[in-house]
Amino acid sequence: MTVRAEDLDEALTCVSAALEPVTGGDWTRPAGDLEWDCRYTAEHLGDTLLSYAAQVASRPADRYVRFLAKTDADASPAELLEFALTGGHLLAAAVRSSRPDERAYHPTGRSDPAGFAAMGCVELLLHGDDIAQGLGVAIDPPRGTCARVVARLFPEQEPIPDAWDALRWCAGRIALRGRPRRTGWKWRGSPLEDRSNPEE
Repeated sequence: MTVRAEDLDEALTCVSAALEPVTGGDWTRPAGDLEWDCRYTAEHLGDTLLSYAAQVASRPADRYVRFLAKTDADASPAELLEFALTGGHLLAAAVRSSRPDERAYHPTGRSDPAGFAAMGCVELLLHGDDIAQGLGVAIDPPRGTCARVVARLFPEQEPIPDAWDALRWCAGRIALRGRPRRTGWKWRGSPLEDRSNPEE
């Protein structure tokens, strides 16, 4: 169940569809139950996705590419969303142009393009959901994408019927019946076949 650039495309479409109609709202409101507001969450999302794109493109073995991406202080909510989605589009482009066997640094294990695509989907969907909650709307993620992301990043988890619930539970966002909310969780950056690079 390889995560592909097309999964990023679907996640981007989902987040865009939910958030574009509310760019006239108050983005200084808290994003979900985060300590961040919606503005900062969108900026963090764009920076993270651009960082992942840089990792896939440059493939450093032992560090992140050293930069910090920020929006202008007077960026409107629509421009903040544009920044976040641009990071996702650049990550998708980097994944498409890379070979499956290429690897780059991530603190959870040297990852392949599919791993960075999966991490990008997590960031998009979870932080997109955070922002949506803050603005009183909801996202409806593609369940196939969620299932592939869970299989790639959380391979040890037992199946959960709804893949969106599974992703949110794995990432410590929600509790489920019989499954308390996770704390101290992390995903697996390195591919399962990389036996010399186990999960840290």
